[in-house]
Amino acid sequence: MDKINKDAQEEHTSKYRELILSQQTLLLSTVTELGEPECSYAPYVRDQHGVFYIYVSELAAHTKNMLQKASASVFFIRPEKEVNNLFARERVVFKCEVYEVQSSDERYDKQLLKMKHKFGETVDLLRSLPDFHLLALTPLNGKYIAGFGQAFLIDVISDRVELK
Repeated sequence: MDKINKDAQEEHTSKYRELILSQQTLLLSTVTELGEPECSYAPYVRDQHGVFYIYVSELAAHTKNMLQKASASVFFIRPEKEVNNLFARERVVFKCEVYEVQSSDERYDKQLLKMKHKFGETVDLLRSLPDFHLLALTPLNGKYIAGFGQAFLIDVISDRVELK
């Protein structure tokens, strides 16, 4: 890869990561057992491997969908007030495999502690409720759209955009 492309790759990788870090919640897209789409959101934390963790109630439709189908898409988009053109908002989407993290798993307490540091005492209240599940959403593939004509695949292994 030449220097110009390497610099562009670094710039787009940095921008896509910044967009994700600027958000405290992720938008969720799931599918019901009847194949109907559901949209929702959840606060999240992310580990060093790029896995998103959400702590969600089984009373919510999106939780039931993810527990049944083990898949979801997550979406991040630049807020409307921060863009000049609403048709070209910067965004990131990942298709994810969903895995329920059991309380006996070492990631369970670690990720919930990260959530508590990020979101406060509400996490302790939610932990006392029996219907909450910690779900790990592992990206399988992703796309970063920087604007008109600027769509890039994300290499989820290296956590970098790919320039073609």
